[in-house]
Amino acid sequence: MSGTYLPVVVGVAVLRDHVLRLLFDDGMVGDVDFSAENWRGVLEPLASPGYFAQAKVDHDAGTVAWPNGEDLAPEPLYEQARANPLVAA
Repeated sequence: MSGTYLPVVVGVAVLRDHVLRLLFDDGMVGDVDFSAENWRGVLEPLASPGYFAQAKVDHDAGTVAWPNGEDLAPEPLYEQARANPLVAA
């Protein structure tokens, strides 16, 4: 594979308040915990656990998005998920 890998989110599951399990197109699966995040500005609606739980995959952008159109860049999501990988038993 030449060049730099650009991660693409292909699956998302809400595990609990502000915690997502993400699946990337290279098969990597990991959990990302946003519970310590201080959501401000346009991302402020994500502070509500109920709204945060509406996370879905934006297949056009290859990332996670919410109904108001806000999304998160896939590259930092990949790094965070890679730090907390799901390991098969």
